[in-house]
Amino acid sequence: MIGIFDSGSGGLSVLREILRLLPKERYLYFADNAFCPYGEKTPGFIRKRGRAVTDYLLSQGADIIVVACNTATAAAISTLREEYQVKFIGMEPAVKPAALSSETGVIGVLATAGTLKGSKYLTTKGLYEDDVRIAERVGKGFVELVERGVLDGPEAEETVRESLQPLLDEGADRIVLGCTHYPFLRTVIERIAGPSVQVIDPAPAVARHLEDVMKSEGLVREDGTPPYPDVTLVASGDESPARKILEIVLSEMEPTDN
Repeated sequence: MIGIFDSGSGGLSVLREILRLLPKERYLYFADNAFCPYGEKTPGFIRKRGRAVTDYLLSQGADIIVVACNTATAAAISTLREEYQVKFIGMEPAVKPAALSSETGVIGVLATAGTLKGSKYLTTKGLYEDDVRIAERVGKGFVELVERGVLDGPEAEETVRESLQPLLDEGADRIVLGCTHYPFLRTVIERIAGPSVQVIDPAPAVARHLEDVMKSEGLVREDGTPPYPDVTLVASGDESPARKILEIVLSEMEPTDN
């Protein structure tokens, strides 16, 4: 079983990509929404929550755990890897593909404050900031929108524009989504950014990495039990917001006969 956790509903954007590659696996998704958002929490607090959620996922039979949260990856994944034997898959900042493909030489990064301060992001940024200018903004209010299920409309557009427009004004032609909640606002982001700007979500690459690790560890199921997909959702708070997002994700999945 694949365990996945995030501060709330955001990691479901990662689950969506994983389901496309591994539809026959069993999934346990933990939304830690009683403590959402993580972006403004201290690293110590996030590590504490990471341990608690990991303990729960392992107690339920998880064979591998996806930390489907950029902030939690930055603050806690190194500690979790040191303290537990299970394999952890984290989020990778998608600065590289943005930097290598930018035509204007300016890329924009939308992320939480915690992610922008994290060593993983800062290390990746350092590799490319001599070649491109990297403009950064916290997606202020983005997580809260998604947790309330407000994925489009005037309120979403006003909130997204406030953080996105400064990046566009600086000439960014690539927008990196540095929080797993943000892909659920992609329609709004792309509408404001326009057709000349490419929005980059790291979730597909994370899903491919998970598949590779599972194959190397012998964890991929050859035969699953229909119906697919098999997803259990648990939340530390009210599960209804995450369940609504999960229903959207599952409705996008086409039936598979393989």
